[in-house]
Amino acid sequence: QVQLVESGGGLVQAGGSLRLSCVASGRTFSSYAMGWFRQAPGKEREFVAAISGSGITNYADSVKGRFSISRDNGKNTLYLQMASLKPEDAAVYYCAARRLRTLSSGSESYDYWGQGTQVTVSS
Repeated sequence: QVQLVESGGGLVQAGGSLRLSCVASGRTFSSYAMGWFRQAPGKEREFVAAISGSGITNYADSVKGRFSISRDNGKNTLYLQMASLKPEDAAVYYCAARRLRTLSSGSESYDYWGQGTQVTVSS
């Protein structure tokens, strides 16, 4: 069992930056592929970014070039650096872990989820 705890959300002006963190319990963090998803009110949860156990990354087109996903296996921590934020980036951001090292953009392939952290972007 893996527990995930996100932090770092908040209110930011359009054009600003935020860094989200996700701390995972357990001793096998490096063996999990990790992902960030988000869900805005009235919308379905959508893929944001993913990183494999070996550090290969993948991004949704909507955040490519603005967001950066990374991981520190020594600290059991996943990060999402967000820059040039837009009002449409506002959502609850979720961290997820997949019991395989290969990355995936499908939420159904992730086995563990955090509780989410709110990101609000003012225009």
